[in-house]
Amino acid sequence: MKIVTVAMMAGLLTSAAPVLAQTAKETDCAYQADVVNAVRQARLARVKERKVAAHVQDNAPSWPEKYSAIVPLVTPWVYEMKMRDVKANDLGAAWKEMCMGR
Repeated sequence: MKIVTVAMMAGLLTSAAPVLAQTAKETDCAYQADVVNAVRQARLARVKERKVAAHVQDNAPSWPEKYSAIVPLVTPWVYEMKMRDVKANDLGAAWKEMCMGR
């Protein structure tokens, strides 16, 4: 009976691995989208591009520290867009969609 139970548990854990990986990817992409939204908000607040990282950090981001390293990478992407596009589009949602591979 124990062998069957252990085998069943092993099967369940193996089949759950993709779900756990998907959840980790979703979490990662959500944090990245939060970073993009923070940079977007800085742009909408007319923060100068060179001051975005400090501005975002001053607003106490809710993501883990490692995601703050993304700020300088996405800032040029957001600041190269026309302001009307920044205002009209949900850049965080677009980023999350790209990140998730859809």
